Amino acid sequence: MEYRLLGNTGVKVSARSLGTMMFGHGNTDEESCKRILDQALDVGINLIDTADHYADGRSEEIVGRALGTRRNDVILSSKVHFPVGEGAINNSGNSRYWIFKAVEGSLRRLGVDHIDLLHIHRPDFDTDISETLRALTDIVRQGKVRYIASSTFPAFHVNECSWLSEQRGLERFVSEQLPYSILVRHNERDVFKVLMQKGMGAITYSPLGGGWLTGKYKRGVPAPADARANTLPVTAARFDPSVAENQRKFDVIDKLNVVAAEAGLSLANLAIAFAAEHPAVSSVLIGPRTEEQMTSLLESIDLRLDASTLDAIDGCVRPGETLNPLDRAWQPPWLAPQARRRPAPQA
Repeated sequence: MEYRLLGNTGVKVSARSLGTMMFGHGNTDEESCKRILDQALDVGINLIDTADHYADGRSEEIVGRALGTRRNDVILSSKVHFPVGEGAINNSGNSRYWIFKAVEGSLRRLGVDHIDLLHIHRPDFDTDISETLRALTDIVRQGKVRYIASSTFPAFHVNECSWLSEQRGLERFVSEQLPYSILVRHNERDVFKVLMQKGMGAITYSPLGGGWLTGKYKRGVPAPADARANTLPVTAARFDPSVAENQRKFDVIDKLNVVAAEAGLSLANLAIAFAAEHPAVSSVLIGPRTEEQMTSLLESIDLRLDASTLDAIDGCVRPGETLNPLDRAWQPPWLAPQARRRPAPQA
């Protein structure tokens, strides 16, 4: 297993990490989830990523029990932002109120006294980022969190957070978790560059493009019942085969299958290896639903792609290009119609 520095923290993380979004949702068999986690640890994966929002807290519970006595062998990562369970109107976002409440809930569900890496799961432009950073600083000083990170933040916001932390003596984000795959490359335009400038690591997720790069979705064939398009609350247009952007995905995948065959690889293993090649990337999250999927994905654990294969991939999808904008995982609220219209003049 290759280990890489997480930004300039000095902490080394495995180049592949285990994402547990499917624990408690796509896979409700806790013993199976534990075996998947054991598979990961046995091959040297030392970054285990979950979130309070996954399966409404169930993922954290499963991860905590599955780690057991091996908890101190891993960098344990979780997140805060989205609502968990039925609650009051303030039980979401990036306010001090919700961060403190959510972290206490995560510690309880995980059965631990601290989280190694806590991500702010999405930006929240209703909350002053200074409030968020001050709350996170206090949580770190209390010993409940070791490091803080962002997730799916635009480049300017990563920059802003870094500047505020420096100017006001607050804890800084040490990494950014973001979508990155052959089909989703917009972060190559700006975010990766900012992360490298700021000494932050990149933990990438969805290297298989939500299943597109497994060959699961085929032109003219309904998606399998167990596909994420049918099992997760996703935007339908991300998977609707009639959408023009997704039609183009079919065309690209046809070309990528040729590239993978010439490299002697499966499409999935080609995709995961690609996501690890960018110099900004510290670790690539793999999020299997089943033990069989985990075994298959581990075939790419030490795989490196040569320059000719990477050039061929660039010939299929240009650097910096994302085929379907909905795959960016977060849409700027200032692009909503109401944000682009001047208010009607008063009578």
